[in-house]
Amino acid sequence: MATNQQRREAAKRKLERQLERRLEQQKRRRRIGAGVVGVAVLVVAGVVVWIVSANGGDSTDTAASSSAAPPPTDLQIPTQRTALPKRTAALPNPTTCDFKADTTGKAPKKVNLPDGKNVPSTGTVNVTLKSTAGDIPLTLDRALAPCAVQSFVSLAKQNFYNDTMCHRLGTEGLQMLQCGDPSATGDPTQDGQGGPGYTMPDEAFPEIKYGRGILAMAKTSAPNSGGSQFFMVYGSAEGLPADYSVFGSISDEGLKVLDAVAKAGIANPNPQDGTGAPTKQVKFTGVTVQ
Repeated sequence: MATNQQRREAAKRKLERQLERRLEQQKRRRRIGAGVVGVAVLVVAGVVVWIVSANGGDSTDTAASSSAAPPPTDLQIPTQRTALPKRTAALPNPTTCDFKADTTGKAPKKVNLPDGKNVPSTGTVNVTLKSTAGDIPLTLDRALAPCAVQSFVSLAKQNFYNDTMCHRLGTEGLQMLQCGDPSATGDPTQDGQGGPGYTMPDEAFPEIKYGRGILAMAKTSAPNSGGSQFFMVYGSAEGLPADYSVFGSISDEGLKVLDAVAKAGIANPNPQDGTGAPTKQVKFTGVTVQ
């Protein structure tokens, strides 16, 4: 039987572990919101970890945690939507998109390159991502990123996204869900390297702001490296630079699905940045284009 002294020592050790965990959480929050320099380290330099795209730019080499993280009970999600950005000058209509074959990333699904000639740069396209977590309706805006819209619609019509899973959820700093890697399995150290076998031109512009309801293309730090991966921002996007092409918005119905996914927490979080596959799996069963 444990003595009083042993029980006091055990309680002390337990309290110390709890304090250490809380301190680590506070340090992580401070690192995420610590200003331009801190944000540059966590978001700009860490963009390859959080928002990787088709040509295998994920530089994470640490092992995944062996157990799921508890749901973030104190998760704060902004309720106000972020307005879609607007270009100061309209793009030529039609325009041309330089889609290039790429062999550097994983492309387990063979698809045809989108047609890059006479691409419209006006109008919208309604798309619904049907998933195991619920339907996520989107509105794609050709005026913002005609090449990204052209590619997304082409991939959807070729059933590229069917049976693919969203592989990276962020709940602190950058609150987003990243999807579109056809090779994703739920391993945060390996996911984020797959794509469609081609790249597209960047279509970002300085006026871009990210936040709740924004749909954008993922890419590596290299220019013109986008492919099939995209991210849906359901909350805040602290310090994210205007480097990622915004090509549409997420409906209120879709945001409710994303909120539920975020509140369920992250499975096997990457110890480097805390992101990972969502505990509540989001696997696309189909994509409808209207």
